[in-house]
Amino acid sequence: MISRPKGTNDLLPEDIWRWHKLEELIRKECALFNFHEIRTPVFEETKLFQRGIGEGTDIVEKEMYTFLDKAERSLTLRPEGTASVVRAFIENNLQEMGLPVKLYYLGPMFRYEKPQSGRYRQFHQFGVECFGSPEPVLDAEVILLASEIYKKLGIKNVIIKLNSIGCQACRPQYIAKLKDELKKSKDSLCEDCVRRLDVNPLRVLDCKEEKCKAITKSLPPIYDYLCPECKEHFNKLKQILNLFELSYVEEPRLVRGLDYYTKTVFEFTVENLGAQNAIGAGGRYDKLVEEVGGKPTYAVGFAMGIERSLQVGGALWQKEPDVDLYIISIGDQTKEEALRQLRLARQKGLKTELDTLNRSVKAQFKQADKLKAKFCLILGPDELLQGQVKLKNMQSGEELQLPLGDWLGGIIL
Repeated sequence: MISRPKGTNDLLPEDIWRWHKLEELIRKECALFNFHEIRTPVFEETKLFQRGIGEGTDIVEKEMYTFLDKAERSLTLRPEGTASVVRAFIENNLQEMGLPVKLYYLGPMFRYEKPQSGRYRQFHQFGVECFGSPEPVLDAEVILLASEIYKKLGIKNVIIKLNSIGCQACRPQYIAKLKDELKKSKDSLCEDCVRRLDVNPLRVLDCKEEKCKAITKSLPPIYDYLCPECKEHFNKLKQILNLFELSYVEEPRLVRGLDYYTKTVFEFTVENLGAQNAIGAGGRYDKLVEEVGGKPTYAVGFAMGIERSLQVGGALWQKEPDVDLYIISIGDQTKEEALRQLRLARQKGLKTELDTLNRSVKAQFKQADKLKAKFCLILGPDELLQGQVKLKNMQSGEELQLPLGDWLGGIIL
């Protein structure tokens, strides 16, 4: 038997309805915030992610699915959504939509990493990207949208962690200080953090190893090194979040794992997921559009994992019945009429099914129960001769005898 690849998952009919509910919620909320959907290819030129995400990140160094096509071009299955949306924004001149441009996406991402609870090598993300405004109100709007989705998804005890990692003017001073301090404890850092010390010292603050967390706990916070512009932006953002009545926790060690962030970074966490407790994150990336080849453009975004979000939320939803109506035909002479009524019921918007296995009447009723049908339409030969049918409410057990051409009036969904 051929099995599915490690780190992938089959979305079965018994589970997919929750995905549909979440996607419906996402689309509704995005419409309220005036975000527009965009769909990008699942693979891109490898250099897009090398330039966009950063060559010193774990994603680019260890986790990308990269291959050569038949023309020897290096392509990569997208490991995250932002770089692809930025490429599409530039290539399709989407700034002509009028700034700010507010986009959202839904789709699969691919990373070669150890499968975790709620995280697979093919996983799914929802994300938003906003282009064109430097104002912290747009940062706050992205955080508010994510918060509203989590709230309506029924996820409790969500914590918003917030930080600023500065800009090109002030961050280098902090990085220099960080390097000096970390070199004193270099022998105690994990292997990855020793490498990060030279490539991207900020990433040491993001390490989940306990020995590295103990070292970074005593380091000075980046807030002490922010320039006046970055401090003002961060303070205004907090004022707006307070205005929105959104609770948050300032987390001075929060830097995120991607190189493109500037100023605002934030993360949504829940308490019952263990060490890997983040269900969504984002931040501002004012230099990324330019780095990918576009004009200098302010930008801020957010992404959430679909699997993890469904793992901790979605219990408030009830599964809808598989069918509204099951048509039961008695005898061969009723089958033709059953097909006519099947067609009519579906035209009227009823989810309808009938027997295609020549089951007995008893077995047909059993199948209707299995499908949790709300109603059964019973076509018997004697009733049809009189132009009549029976309509049974499967919840109450009530049966009505109705004219063949007027039975739809008896269905109340």
